[in-house]
Amino acid sequence: MHINEQLTARRNEARLGGGQNRIDAQHAKGKLTARERLELLLDPGSFEEFDMFVKHRATDFGMDKKHIPGDGVVTGWGTINGRKTFVFAQDFTVFGGSLSETHAKKICKVQDMAMKHGAPIIGLQDSGGARIQEGVASLAGYTDVFQNNIRASGVVPQISVIMGPSAGGAVYSPALTDFIFMVRDTSYMFLTGPDVLKTVTNEVVTAEELGGAKTHTTKSSVADGAFDNDMEALAEIRRLFDFLPLSNTAGVPQRPFHDTHDRLEPSLDSLVPDNPNLPYDMHELVNKVADEGDFFEIQKDFAKNILCGFIRIEGQTVGVIANQPMVLAGCLDSDASRKAARFVRFCDCFEIPILTLVDVPGFLPGVSQEHNGVIKNGAKLLYAFGEATVPMVTVITRKAYGGAYCVMAPKHLGADINYAWPTAQIAVMGAKGATEILHRKDLGDAEKTAAHIADYEDKFLSPFRAAELGYIDEVIKPQSTRRQISRALALLADKSKQTPWKKHGNLPL
Repeated sequence: MHINEQLTARRNEARLGGGQNRIDAQHAKGKLTARERLELLLDPGSFEEFDMFVKHRATDFGMDKKHIPGDGVVTGWGTINGRKTFVFAQDFTVFGGSLSETHAKKICKVQDMAMKHGAPIIGLQDSGGARIQEGVASLAGYTDVFQNNIRASGVVPQISVIMGPSAGGAVYSPALTDFIFMVRDTSYMFLTGPDVLKTVTNEVVTAEELGGAKTHTTKSSVADGAFDNDMEALAEIRRLFDFLPLSNTAGVPQRPFHDTHDRLEPSLDSLVPDNPNLPYDMHELVNKVADEGDFFEIQKDFAKNILCGFIRIEGQTVGVIANQPMVLAGCLDSDASRKAARFVRFCDCFEIPILTLVDVPGFLPGVSQEHNGVIKNGAKLLYAFGEATVPMVTVITRKAYGGAYCVMAPKHLGADINYAWPTAQIAVMGAKGATEILHRKDLGDAEKTAAHIADYEDKFLSPFRAAELGYIDEVIKPQSTRRQISRALALLADKSKQTPWKKHGNLPL
C-alpha cells in the first residue's frame, strides 16, 4: 500500500471512532457523533484536527488489547463566522467517551493553545466519566483539565455544551467555565447518580429529575440554557459566539448593523403604567433598545425577576442586566443577585460594556430569604458592580428603592452615565411605608395621612431630587432611550480606570 493510502486508511479508521454499530446506537438516542457536532458548530471546511492518532497507554484489565485512535475525544481548532475558536468534542462511541490520561492531555493541549493564541474554548461534553481502568491517572487528567479551566478563566471565554452524560468529577470542568448549555432529554449532570442515591440515602429519582436540563435551568442554576436537540444547541452556540470577544485583550466584536443609533420608540413613552403597582414586561424595553431587537438571554428560566444577556448597540456587544416587574414585582432576591453578579463579572472580565435597566422596589422579604443568605448573595451583586471598570450606563425606568437602589449600578458604585425616565421613583421606600414611619402620630387621621403621602410623593417619588444632587445625569424621554444609550457608550469607548494594586479581592461567596 502506498504511503498516502496508508495515511488515508489510518484517518478513516480514526474518523470511524468506536465503529458503525456504536455510531448507529448514538443516532438511535437522538444524538449526533462528535465529528458531526463539530461540522455543525464550525464553518464548513474550517476544522483542523490535532492528535487524531493518539492512543491510551493503559495496560491493566485487558486495555493493552483495546486501542482506538483518538482515545475518545476529537480536538482542534476552526472558525465560527470567520472568527477563530478551539474545540474539543468527546466521542461517546469510544470507551463511552471516558476520560483517560491521554484523553485529558489532548484537551489540555487545546486549552493551552487557546490561551496562547487568544481564542475561546468550546467543549462538547458526552462522557461516561473517568476511565476506571486507569485509576488515579484518570483523576490526575481531570484535575489537569480543571487547573487549565481556572488558568483560562478571564483570559478567554469558555463554553461547555452538555450533550450526553456528565457525572462525578466530569461536572467540574463545565462548572469552571463561563457558560453551560444542555440538550433536553439526552443530557444530564450530577455528582452522584441515581444508583448511588438509592443505596446511600434511599432516595429514588431518575437521571432526568436529578440532573436533566429542566432541573439545571430552573432549580439549580447550574446551566445557562437548554435546547431541544443537538442541531438547535450548536446553532445557538454559534449565535452566542458572535457576541463574545475572542479574549480579554481583543475588545468587543464589531459587526455591520442595519439600525440607526438615534431610532426613536414612541411606544416606550407609555410602557410604564400610570398605576405604579401594575407590571410591564422589561423584555420590551431591552428589545427596542437593541440593534434589530436581537437579545441573547442567559439563564432565562431561572430567577426570572432579573434579565441578563447580550445585545448590540451600533454593532458592538453590550451586556444587559434588567429588573423584571412581571416577576416578584422585580424584587431582588438571593437567586437574582447571584445570577446577575456572575453575569456582571463575565462582562467585566472581557471588557463588555454594561447596561443596567432599573425598576426595583427592594429586596424580597421573607424568613427563607434571610435564612438562605440574601445578605451575602445581595452583596455579590453589589461587589460585582463596584468592582467593574468597564463602561457602565444605568437607566431607571420606575422604582429604585432603598438598598436595592444601592445595588443596581448607581453612580456611587462607579456607573459612568445614569439616566432616569420621568416615571422614575428614587427613594428609601414607597410613600405609604415612609409616611407610616415619619408621621406615625397622624395615622388615625385619613386626611392628614393622605396629605403626607402626597407630600412625600412630590418630594421623592420622582427623579428630580436625585437629579438635583447630581446622582442622575439627565432625565430623558423614554422614546429616546436608545439614542441616549448609544451616545453614552460612544463617549465611554475610551474609558480608563485605575484601581489600587491587589492580588485579588475577597468576593462574598
